[in-house]
Amino acid sequence: MLDAARRRFARDGYAATTVRDIADDAGVNVALISRYFSSKEGLFEACLRAAGDELRRTTGQTPADQVPEAIARHIADLGTAGLSSQLALLLRSSGDAGADDIRRGVLHRASEQLASARGWRPDEPGSDQILLRAQMAVAAGIGVAVLRSSIRLEPLSSATEQDLVEPLRGLVNALLPPH
Repeated sequence: MLDAARRRFARDGYAATTVRDIADDAGVNVALISRYFSSKEGLFEACLRAAGDELRRTTGQTPADQVPEAIARHIADLGTAGLSSQLALLLRSSGDAGADDIRRGVLHRASEQLASARGWRPDEPGSDQILLRAQMAVAAGIGVAVLRSSIRLEPLSSATEQDLVEPLRGLVNALLPPH
């Protein structure tokens, strides 16, 4: 169900997608979606949580000194597969305030995890600056992924993981110097 929902939300957007569409795509009864996710919003939130998990695996659960390599690996994978449905969900405007709040929360948590890997503590002086820099690093990574997979900008699109590691390491280290 989640795969069908993720594909449908990524392709058609939140507002244009119905629970019936998703149930038909998944080959299940609409009642089953209601049982497990309560509503379309609950299902959308579950899809975005999966997208957040993907971001956390890339940035949050990786030792700080290996974050650029993890980002490069993830972006390199997008080059051949195209923009993942999880990433598309994070980027596509939904036209729904609740869905946009969920999306914003997922991106905020991913940024906090990256900032934490570089020493960010929310209550310390200057912490807003570290979080801002982490959000910029997340935005840059997403931008590289979009230019690489959707727009197919060369030579970025055909760059290998090894080609991406050093520039991304420089970018992340410039934005979030190791502490």
